[in-house]
Amino acid sequence: MMCNRYTHQQICLMNRIRQLWGQHVYWTRFFIISTAAELDDLEPVTKRLLQNPKDFARLFTPIYGMKAAGQFEALFTQHLLIAAELVNAAKNGQADKVNLARKKWYKNADEIAEFLSSINPCWSESKWKDMLYSHLEMTEKEATLRLQGNYAADIQAFDEIESQGFKMADYMFCGIIKTCSR
Repeated sequence: MMCNRYTHQQICLMNRIRQLWGQHVYWTRFFIISTAAELDDLEPVTKRLLQNPKDFARLFTPIYGMKAAGQFEALFTQHLLIAAELVNAAKNGQADKVNLARKKWYKNADEIAEFLSSINPCWSESKWKDMLYSHLEMTEKEATLRLQGNYAADIQAFDEIESQGFKMADYMFCGIIKTCSR
């Protein structure tokens, strides 16, 4: 991170953003595992995963307002629902549906990147696109490896996703701090 000194409030914000991105990648992973193994916990895992966009919206509301927070919640919920479509189609061997979901997923990533850059001048649309595309590629790889039963590679892929998730968190935090300090 390029930021230097933080107030207690800023450290709390940084920790919360990192926690939210961490929860995003962890609960996505749990969803993939539960789907692949047809576990009985799929419904509560899905419900918890879909809580994440609401938690992000609560974080965004005092900073960007209710309307922007709601827009982000809707876009991020779409992100998760499309991911579920993709994982389920892959599990069922439906290549056409996988390709359709993938197209929708990247279009949604474009919309998220455009939206984030529109609410914060310190966030670059192209930087968000790069990070989100990387996130999508890694998540699809993780799901594919899990569905193939290649668990060692799946775990290694998740380690990369976790690290990348925290990079997105740090970028988000620094953009908020730079905007708030203007």
